[in-house]
Amino acid sequence: MELTKNIFFNTDKLIENSKVKISYTGKFYQDNCESVTIHYGFGNDWNNVNDIEMEHTELGFQTEIDLLEGESFSLCFKNENGEWDNNNGQNYVFPLEKMSQQLIVLEDEPKAIGKARPLRKTYLWSKKLKIAVYKIITYLPKIISGNYSKKVKNNND
Repeated sequence: MELTKNIFFNTDKLIENSKVKISYTGKFYQDNCESVTIHYGFGNDWNNVNDIEMEHTELGFQTEIDLLEGESFSLCFKNENGEWDNNNGQNYVFPLEKMSQQLIVLEDEPKAIGKARPLRKTYLWSKKLKIAVYKIITYLPKIISGNYSKKVKNNND
């Protein structure tokens, strides 16, 4: 999904404490730069700043990043010549969403799937009816044509 100016993520939402794959097809990719480094941080104060050299692929420069906690994810890019693509000094800033508590499954808690429900009588009758129709369709033509013979048990054992 493209969010802004040639920066793509492999997800619709950026959720804190998750991984995201980033593809950059901006100025440095279009200028055929040899290497690009992503410079990023979290929140308005750029906490946990880090630099990662991105991999050059046919789809742009790509890398995978662990998103940490914060209200936003800020980033910019630097090429091998020390030139910056920082959105004209504004940096690229994306909101981070909190991980939904409903999605978290704790390993220590037992997983209850509930009680088994009894089968409805209508369901049971529909199964019986299907079996009866199958037997009629299968065996009635054999009986009518005379090709049906009962298996006789051999009592010579």
